Amino acid sequence: MRLLPALLIALVSVSQALVAQNTILPPASELAQALQNRYNRIHDFSADFTQTYEGGVLRKKIIERGTVLIKKPGQMRWTYTTPIEKIFVSDGHMTYFYVPDDQQVRINPLPTDGGTSSAVLFFVGEGDLMRDFQISHADTVASQNHHALRLVPYEQQADYEWLIIEIDQKNLQINGLITGDKQGGTSRFSLDNIKENIGLTKEPFTFNIPDKVDVIGNEHLNH
Repeated sequence: MRLLPALLIALVSVSQALVAQNTILPPASELAQALQNRYNRIHDFSADFTQTYEGGVLRKKIIERGTVLIKKPGQMRWTYTTPIEKIFVSDGHMTYFYVPDDQQVRINPLPTDGGTSSAVLFFVGEGDLMRDFQISHADTVASQNHHALRLVPYEQQADYEWLIIEIDQKNLQINGLITGDKQGGTSRFSLDNIKENIGLTKEPFTFNIPDKVDVIGNEHLNH
């Protein structure tokens, strides 16, 4: 499963100079710091997402859609609804990946900082853009109403080599994420219907293992 997975999700003030369409771009480091400051004030959020993966070894295009919930610290729920149902849940301690069609749940401890994507850490409130990435402006963006930052991690990441964040000029809300992997593939997350600081409870991040499914990694439940 590719998350910024990153996200997934997610996932948080911008000066008047950033609002004007034709204003000279601020330095990438200043924009990144403003973005970091904003998301430091976001405790949770929900969004609809579309993930498009192209290229890679199989040279295929895959489009998936669903919803994402993020709650700091460390809690995520990615619910894929099309083309097949998949659920990825982190309760802040353990992760659960469930594919109903396979009748299988994979369970793993939530990795430490050294074993978790720095992009994911940012969204769940444990990462730092200025500390974790080399930052520059990206050449292209999906919309003229967006800024875009290209982030190259200082430490090698297993799931991507670089990351582009698309940022709304008016409010510095992240609306898009693009990653490139070592196989030449690109994965794009588009976020819509974003709602911030909505008071999510812990309930969505509690995963109850269904009956009569294969559980892989269940030895971790005893620790």
